[in-house]
Amino acid sequence: MVSVFELFTVGIGPSSSHTVGPMRAAKRFVDALAGAGSLRRTRRVRVELFGSLGATGHGHGSDRAVMWGLMGLDPETIDTDAGPVLVREVKESGRLVLQGGHEVAFDADEDLVLHRRRSLPFHPNGMTCTAWDADGVQVDSRTYYSIGGGFVLDDDGSGQPTLRADATPVPYPFRTATELLATCEREGLAIADVMLANEAARSSEEQVRAGLLHLWEVMVACVEHGTTTPGVLPGGLKVRRRAADLRATLDGGDAGHPEQPRAVDPLGALDWLTVWALAVNEENASGGRIVTAPTNGAAGVIPAVLHYAVHFLPGPAEETVVRFLLTAGAIAAIYQQTASISGAEVGCQGEVGTACSMAAGALAAVLGGTPAQVENAAEIGMEHHLGLTCDPVGGLVQIPCIERNAVGAVKALTAARLALHGDGRHTVSLDKVIKTMMETGADMKIKYKETSRGGLAVNIVEC
Repeated sequence: MVSVFELFTVGIGPSSSHTVGPMRAAKRFVDALAGAGSLRRTRRVRVELFGSLGATGHGHGSDRAVMWGLMGLDPETIDTDAGPVLVREVKESGRLVLQGGHEVAFDADEDLVLHRRRSLPFHPNGMTCTAWDADGVQVDSRTYYSIGGGFVLDDDGSGQPTLRADATPVPYPFRTATELLATCEREGLAIADVMLANEAARSSEEQVRAGLLHLWEVMVACVEHGTTTPGVLPGGLKVRRRAADLRATLDGGDAGHPEQPRAVDPLGALDWLTVWALAVNEENASGGRIVTAPTNGAAGVIPAVLHYAVHFLPGPAEETVVRFLLTAGAIAAIYQQTASISGAEVGCQGEVGTACSMAAGALAAVLGGTPAQVENAAEIGMEHHLGLTCDPVGGLVQIPCIERNAVGAVKALTAARLALHGDGRHTVSLDKVIKTMMETGADMKIKYKETSRGGLAVNIVEC
C-alpha cells in the first residue's frame, strides 16, 4: 500500500516530476556512492536528463534541482531562499560539494545534459547519473525514473521497475476502487477509516493525525504567503501574480470573508476557492514551499477545496482536515497503484484531473457522503478531465497551469455536490474512468505530454 504521506509530501516548486523527482534521484545517487565507499574516489559526475525532463527541464528547474540533490539536499528541508544562491555559486566557481562534504569539479554546461528529443524506454522522465575517478575510470552509473508526484524508481534492469513499497502488512489492503468499496461495505467503515487503519499499522494513530495536521499547516502557510505576495513570476513570461490582488478585493468587497460564510454575493465562496488555488500555484511557480498533492503542477486543488471545507462548512476544523486528507489519499493511492499521475506520461488529465478527483471525493466525504457517493464524486471529477493535455508555455508551470488548478477546484466542488444528490449508483465506475484515462494518455501525441511542443506552448508567443 502507498502511504498518504508518500502521496502528500512537503517540497518545493515548480514541479514534482521535474524538480522534486530529479532532486531525490540525484541525492539517491550520491547516497549510493557513499554507501558503496566510492564517494571519496569520485572526481567527476555527469547527469543526463531525457524525454520530458530534457525538453522542459530548464523551465521546470530540473537543472538546479539536480545540483541540489548532488549536494545532498532534499525537497522537504531545503532553504528556498538559499537554494538559488548555491546554484549560482556552483556555476561561477565550477565546483560542487557532493553530499555536503566532497568537492568535485562541475561544469553545469558539460556535466548536466538535457536531451530534448531522446527518451529512455520505460518512462518519459528518465535520467542517468554517472561518476568517474581521477583516472577517468567509471565508478558507478545509475538510471532513475521520475514517475510523477516526486516518486522515483531505480532502473533495476528488469524493464519494469517498481516502487520501493513499505512491506508492513496493513489490515485493509486495496488497489482498486472496487476493492476499497467492498472493504467499506463488509466492515461498515468509511473510506477515511480504512485509510486511517492502514496508516496506523505503520505508526500510531496520534502520529498519523499529527502528520496530516502538519501538512495542513504547510498548506495554510503557502496560501497565506501566496495571497500576500504581489509581483511577477520568474521565467521570462512576465506572468503577474493575481492572488494577492484578488484577496485584497475580496477582503474589501461584498463577497464575504471565509470566517463569515453568509456572503452578500451568493458565489463569493467560489471566489475564495479560486484565490486559494491561485495562491498555491503561484507559490509553486516561484519555487516556493508547497505540499505535493498529488503533484506540484496540480498542488492548488486540494488545499483550495480543503480551505473551503474548513472555512465554509460546519464541524471541527481538525477533524475535517484529517477526514478530508485520508479520503483524498485513499483515492490517490488507487491512481498511483493502477494508473499514472505523470503529465509526461498521460497529460494533465493525470495531474489536475487526479487532484480534482481526489478533492471531489474528499469533499463528498466531509459533507457526509457514503463510500459509494464518495467514489461517484471522484469518478465525476476525473471523467470531465479526460483528454486534458499538458502543454506548458515556455516549459514553465504557469500558463495554463495556475488557472487550471482554480478551475479544477471549482469542478471538484461541483462533482461532490452532484454526487451527493444521487444515491451512489452510477454507470461509469471510478476504476473504469481511470482505465479510460490511461488509454487516452497512451493515445495522446507526445507533443501534448509536458514537452512544450504542442498546444498552447506553440500557439502563444513567448515574451
